[in-house]
Amino acid sequence: MRSETAYHGDMGKYFAALATDHAYNAHTDRPAMLRLAGDVTGLRILDLGCGAGHYAAELLKSGAVQVVGVEGSETLLHAARERLGDGAILHHHDLEEPLAFLGDQSFDLAVMALVYHHIDARGQLLAEIRRVLRPGGILLVSTTHPTSDWTYFGDSYFADERVELAIGDGFAISYWRMTLERFLGELLGAGFVLESLVEARATEAARLVDPRRYDKTHSQPSFLAVRLRRP
Repeated sequence: MRSETAYHGDMGKYFAALATDHAYNAHTDRPAMLRLAGDVTGLRILDLGCGAGHYAAELLKSGAVQVVGVEGSETLLHAARERLGDGAILHHHDLEEPLAFLGDQSFDLAVMALVYHHIDARGQLLAEIRRVLRPGGILLVSTTHPTSDWTYFGDSYFADERVELAIGDGFAISYWRMTLERFLGELLGAGFVLESLVEARATEAARLVDPRRYDKTHSQPSFLAVRLRRP
């Protein structure tokens, strides 16, 4: 993620708090991705764009032997360190750059939750993930659903452009609109094999947190998550 699109300062603090119990982050995307991960007991896991450490905490609780987090925002890394203590290895690193500090075939599972669509150098990043995953290793990726972006931003479904989405009080996030064809095409073109695809819907816990967003995820596609295998 380019340094200017990482969640720094007050925006990072806002997002760290938001992701803890938000209907979308905590009760839609995260449960879907963790279900796709399956049994992680004894696995070495790479968490790309680890944010405030919410995924790392869940994966360690579920039995992962090691979680290595990579994040471009020092603000979010500070929150992750507070959440995880010494439980995970955390690196401050721009995902637009190669993962040269990670060894070949050193992970069983890589997780990229709501990060992929922020990246410019996606081909390079996928090649690096393939390098650091062992043969048979798993990659989990989630993103905004292409039809959700089309509904919100309008214009052509096939628009290929960076957009800005206002969130919170005066903040905005920047990311790429992608068709389903482009999203899956890039992942498969990088040599991964699709095992499962989920159009994530909010869990019952979200109904208590935010009934409107709960209903929205059950009436129109909002998020997409895939499980892929490195041959």
